[in-house]
Amino acid sequence: MASKILTFGEVIMRLSPPGNKTMKQSHEMEFFFGGTELNVASSLATMGCDVTHISNVSDDFVGESALSFIKSFGINTTFINKNEHPLGLYFLEVGASVRASRIAYNRLNGSFANIKPEQVDWKKALEGCEFFHWTGISPGISEGAYETLKEGLLTAREMGIEVTTDPAYRSNLWKYGKNGNEVLKELVSYSTVFIGGVNEINEILGTQFSSDQQGFMEACEELKKQCPSIHKIFDKIRIGVTASSQQTQGRALINGNYFETKFLEIDQVVDRIGTGDAFAAGLIYGLLNFDDEKALNFANASCAIKHTILGDINYCSAEDILEVMAGNSGGRIKR
Repeated sequence: MASKILTFGEVIMRLSPPGNKTMKQSHEMEFFFGGTELNVASSLATMGCDVTHISNVSDDFVGESALSFIKSFGINTTFINKNEHPLGLYFLEVGASVRASRIAYNRLNGSFANIKPEQVDWKKALEGCEFFHWTGISPGISEGAYETLKEGLLTAREMGIEVTTDPAYRSNLWKYGKNGNEVLKELVSYSTVFIGGVNEINEILGTQFSSDQQGFMEACEELKKQCPSIHKIFDKIRIGVTASSQQTQGRALINGNYFETKFLEIDQVVDRIGTGDAFAAGLIYGLLNFDDEKALNFANASCAIKHTILGDINYCSAEDILEVMAGNSGGRIKR
């Protein structure tokens, strides 16, 4: 397939001590390139989609390395600009069993934080697109990122493009004077497909719906009432037994109809980072190829299999994900 999808967001470098070591006990670091929206783009490109990513990277060998990494997936980098600011970083200690993972960010004066609306020709970038994907992390990084994204969303609405959003709210962002919840509600109102659940809706709307099925349905209806452009809502549920054992499930409300997937169990988590992005990528791929219910099941299987992949990105093909969705999770060697 060659469906055109546009993503917008930071390209960030992850630094981690190898294995499950803490920073205090390690003298070396592994690095991975990623970023929430780039993770989605890379996964979709791996599944055969035509993807363009919009961002900024540093004008140095680190930025060049990031661009080479992105191009290795076949992602169009025409709209990725360079500037004199450093590439954003984050540090991750990978937990195990009862010890949780820990993250520290260094991104608020990075190359993406200094993006400006005039740097992006949105009409050209969105030409021929079927989906435009964004998350709530990008507008939280800087006012320039917020203004650039808003211009893109308004252009996408004028062009009739489907807009998917994972409105992730990160309280450690939003340092430039705007109210994160108000901004996210505004930007969600320019979108058409909402990837989130009761927690996200409560944060955006200031409501207090419960997380059970009835609460989810009521929250969805209220979101659609206040943001009428939203016509499909998909939610990922994660149950953390320990840092090494997780369960995932998907549920949705579309045209008043509720449906959900079965739980998928991951007993040996390799890496939790990017699992939500894998869900979003799986959902977009599913919406392009399947009906809504099958798309949700594909997204949940994509999320589950990402737990077994080291790094930020889901490197699995659509065929790999379909096998997990079909229940083929025994792990037999393929010969």
